[in-house]
Amino acid sequence: MEFLEQLINGLNLGSIYALIALGYTMVYGIAKMLNFAHGDIIMVGAYTLSVAVSTFNVNPGLSIIISMIVCAALGILTEKIAYKPLRKASPLTVLITAIGVSYFLESLALLIFGSKQRKVASVITMKPLSIGSFELTGESIVTLGVTIIIMVALTLFINKTKTGKAMLAVSEDKGAAQLMGVNVDFTISVTFAIGSALAAVAGTLFTSSYGFVGPYTGAMPGIKAFVAAVLGGIGSIPGAMLGGIILGIIESFSKAYISTQLADAIVFGVLIVVLLVRPTGLLGKKRMEKV
Repeated sequence: MEFLEQLINGLNLGSIYALIALGYTMVYGIAKMLNFAHGDIIMVGAYTLSVAVSTFNVNPGLSIIISMIVCAALGILTEKIAYKPLRKASPLTVLITAIGVSYFLESLALLIFGSKQRKVASVITMKPLSIGSFELTGESIVTLGVTIIIMVALTLFINKTKTGKAMLAVSEDKGAAQLMGVNVDFTISVTFAIGSALAAVAGTLFTSSYGFVGPYTGAMPGIKAFVAAVLGGIGSIPGAMLGGIILGIIESFSKAYISTQLADAIVFGVLIVVLLVRPTGLLGKKRMEKV
């Protein structure tokens, strides 16, 4: 019974990692950059949801939509101000800028909300599902279901829509895509908007499952989601989903059967092993670079 409980916990946690990893993998796949501020957008989404529900008594469903809009706008604004001027800069410069944006968002949250964690009531009203003597929480069911639906919808969007095909073109060759009439700036902005909106959904599910939000809420989940993206194959949408689920299960079982203190070390150990054994990840593809 404990094994099944830890498996469900791992699927729940892994689904949240998968949603965050989808944002990482989209931005990297199309803009070829690692947005390490992505984890803090989760925190912004969670605070937006909390303020909307508890301060302004907004309907939970509408609050989630507001949170997604705020995060999407923040993602676009961040890309325009911080990343767009660095399109031709070195990867190290972009990485340092991303870390700077991350610290800026955390410091802003500290100034506005203080360092104390804020309690957040779950917006998921689904009743638990009983399977024999085992009870499956509504949060776990909704989290896994939402993640699967989003992954399928995102895959269809990229493969079937004009904007999605433009994203694929930009991911392959920005210059060639621009020559073929693709608006590269608009495509990258849409990518950041979608990734940030998904971060808001992840923030909603995280706070519903754990019941709190603080200025550093998104920091560790964001880093672990990056590990999940690398594990699954960064740039691959199914890979982000697979990597997130696997990482959540590894973390859950590590806490239950090895040590809660060593769980994070094991998670980051997975990153080292993947980079040594299969740098492209489980579903990633090796690309040939023309010189």
